[in-house]
Amino acid sequence: MFDDLIFGSDVNDENEFMPIISVDDEEEILNGEEVPELLPVLALKNTILFPGIVIPITVGREKSMKAVRKAHDTNKLIAVLAQKDDDTEDPEEKDLFKIGTVARVLKVLKMPDGSITAIIQGRSRFNLVQMDSTEPFMVARVSKKEYAPTTKKLEFEAIIGSIRELAEKIIKRSPNIPSEAVVMIRNIKSDTHLLGFISSNLAIDNAKKQELLEIEQMDILATEVFKMMHNEMQMLEIKNQLESKVRVDIEKQQRDYFLNQQLKPYRKS
Repeated sequence: MFDDLIFGSDVNDENEFMPIISVDDEEEILNGEEVPELLPVLALKNTILFPGIVIPITVGREKSMKAVRKAHDTNKLIAVLAQKDDDTEDPEEKDLFKIGTVARVLKVLKMPDGSITAIIQGRSRFNLVQMDSTEPFMVARVSKKEYAPTTKKLEFEAIIGSIRELAEKIIKRSPNIPSEAVVMIRNIKSDTHLLGFISSNLAIDNAKKQELLEIEQMDILATEVFKMMHNEMQMLEIKNQLESKVRVDIEKQQRDYFLNQQLKPYRKS
């Protein structure tokens, strides 16, 4: 969990990105934001974008670059959908999941190799109604998809509190995660953004992340995220125990070796 805060993968296509950053816009503004019926589409490999998350995406495919430029030059909004199969190079409607995230294109940077890097901000979820056109880039007819409010407010607040506490424990016990990540968790005020941030960084495959994105109710999403975090914590504890045991065994072997070396002269005499 949270490994992408530190280690971005090699950038050479839409699927690979630098560190995930959480943002904390006013959630009421996002919920009230109008989404155009038609939007250009950005298909992503190996990446699920959640509301409230900012990521830089290196875009290399011609259609994707045209879609990003069109969004950036108009209302800045683009429909981000994950591919079902990362090996598909020219995805069609059938190759994409039906639920994605409307994103705002914050910045577009031209790269020396001819590709572009787009910094995009997840805004709200949407349903893909239909693909209106595919040339010169995909354009989709979409409908905004709101989260269903929780009916058990106290229970929801309790599990959100547990998620924050568990996230801090995972950060503190993980040697590869900087302690500053705790500050990031504490500064995320929006529950939607917190769950999106955690979901983005869980050590699960993208099919599971897509399932999280598609969950309708916030309390169910929080429960699923907490379960996955708990599993991750257990795996981390087992890993730490194994590493500790290996360290102890190595130290014992080293002590036995040095003791044997020291006793050799006495044995000879």
